[in-house]
Amino acid sequence: MAVTINEDFEKLKEDAEEVGNILFSSKTWFDLGMLGLKVIFIILLSIIVVKIGKSVIRRAFKVRLKGALRHTERRETTLVKLLQNTLSYVVYFAAILAILSAFTINVTGILAGAGVLGLAVGFGAQSLVKDIISGFFIIFEDQFSVGDYVQIGLTVGTVEEIGLRTTKISAYGGEVHIIPNGNISEVVNYSINNSLAIVDIRLGYETDIAKTEKLLEEYLANLSVGYEALISQPTIVGVQDLGASEIIMRITAETQPVMQYEIARKLRKDLKIFLDQNGIEIPYPKMVMYQPKNEV
Repeated sequence: MAVTINEDFEKLKEDAEEVGNILFSSKTWFDLGMLGLKVIFIILLSIIVVKIGKSVIRRAFKVRLKGALRHTERRETTLVKLLQNTLSYVVYFAAILAILSAFTINVTGILAGAGVLGLAVGFGAQSLVKDIISGFFIIFEDQFSVGDYVQIGLTVGTVEEIGLRTTKISAYGGEVHIIPNGNISEVVNYSINNSLAIVDIRLGYETDIAKTEKLLEEYLANLSVGYEALISQPTIVGVQDLGASEIIMRITAETQPVMQYEIARKLRKDLKIFLDQNGIEIPYPKMVMYQPKNEV
């Protein structure tokens, strides 16, 4: 028993000496220093590549090409953010693999296991894959972008965010609708083309149409304050309809996208004041009572 204890003690002593030799060896600290420098170099390099890459992406989207491929300003916000995030993910993932390789960890086995795991997850999350694929097509086909006013199904509002899986729509009342991209089958985008404001003016049958049109044309030609969203001078289309007690005259105005409602509201107000100032009456329902004379 004493012999066994002595052997264990000697073995423990040898192990301690071996550990001490390793810890206090200049080669060990040199190798650790080189490993630390490699890790620091990989991290710094990845940060620099990400920053330069993001800057290149921003500058690339500021260039206006005269060819068929043109990026609109409203699309830049979405594409720049997406590409910058994708660049960060790719570079940092590559940096992690490089750091693992520096620690002599078998990266090939990890990638193979991740591939098998990804395949299993793909079969179990087909709706997620569908959402991601749909998100890519929405962005690169420019169906809509951040800031656009759209209608998706029964949801109407402004696009706040487009992700690879979901799209966030902010409604007029402040509600935020989160819609999976795979569920988006039809989109009405109100922000791509200029809008058209339509204003109908109701006039009495006794109104001089020619004189009224001339006055309106002179007034509409001098619109300024509050009408910055107008693309061109409003146009008098003409008599739109003949009602039971009124003539309906239509005015149209091309505006910036989604500004037609604001312009139409202001135009109605200013036209009412203008018509009153010029003695042009807007008809309203009246009741005429007739009482026959009593026969003698």
